[in-house]
Amino acid sequence: MNDVKLFGPADSAGIVSFLIDTIHPHDLGTILDEENVAIRAGHHCAQPLMATLGVTATARASFGIYSDDKDVAALIRGIERTKRIFG
Repeated sequence: MNDVKLFGPADSAGIVSFLIDTIHPHDLGTILDEENVAIRAGHHCAQPLMATLGVTATARASFGIYSDDKDVAALIRGIERTKRIFG
């Protein structure tokens, strides 16, 4: 997905912060919630970092020991649906 911008180190230990060019993270979070996919959206108590990065908010997905390929697929499907909705 060329329009998804990732933030953070490559070894982020299962936490992925990202933005989609034309979609606010809160809008993404709302639509993903309809798909039963939970993410965090906002400034994550890191306003100075967000200002340095030049963004107002990011979306953040977290993967843990119980996450599997189905969870990743659901996130991708939800992102694709959101992109279709927002054109």
